[in-house]
Amino acid sequence: MHYLKCESSAPESVDGRILKAALGLFVKSGYHNVSVHDIQRAADVSIGSIYNHFGGKEGIAKALYFHLLNEMQGMVDGVLVETESARERCNRIIELLFEYTETRRDIIAFVLHQRHQEFLPGEPPICSAAPFRAMREVIQQGMDNGEIRRRDPWVAASAVFGSAIRMIHLRLDEVVNEPLPRYLDEILAGTWQGMEPDAASSPKKRKPMDLPGQSGVVVSDR
Repeated sequence: MHYLKCESSAPESVDGRILKAALGLFVKSGYHNVSVHDIQRAADVSIGSIYNHFGGKEGIAKALYFHLLNEMQGMVDGVLVETESARERCNRIIELLFEYTETRRDIIAFVLHQRHQEFLPGEPPICSAAPFRAMREVIQQGMDNGEIRRRDPWVAASAVFGSAIRMIHLRLDEVVNEPLPRYLDEILAGTWQGMEPDAASSPKKRKPMDLPGQSGVVVSDR
């Protein structure tokens, strides 16, 4: 099976082989263009193994979906442990998404580039999943502590992460040919240019004042 931070165990379990094969096929050909027999051949398992472990193709897709969301949640949780600043957390999440687009392409493609509700209609939109809620909570934290300009949380999250996710889509579609980490500094600079906190939400500085009876003589507040 594919993971963000580690390699599959060897020898790999039967269910892991099935999920790994399905991931590659779903990303390459699309869910609706892949059959159970395609997965069976790619995983080199019996049809019975697929039905015993997952009950069919939709069961495979659902298990894969939740496995990869857990991987994304682990990534976000790791960032929350590493850093305290909301802005640093956002930057690190974007940096990791760019890195994993290059090194774990199929995972990022499945999570960010697939239309999951077309083949998992019972699941809520992926933006409601735990890792993406956690990313919005980081934005809310930044607005609450004055690091990020206060806006509607959806607007703020789109402003911070939207450009990065769009670049990921372009890279996966092979429109962008250079590795995404080369664009990181430029993306981050553009992201934060419009997200600096409002003056009203920044700590107020005391202004220099005139001493009584000494108009025009400024005394610094030191």
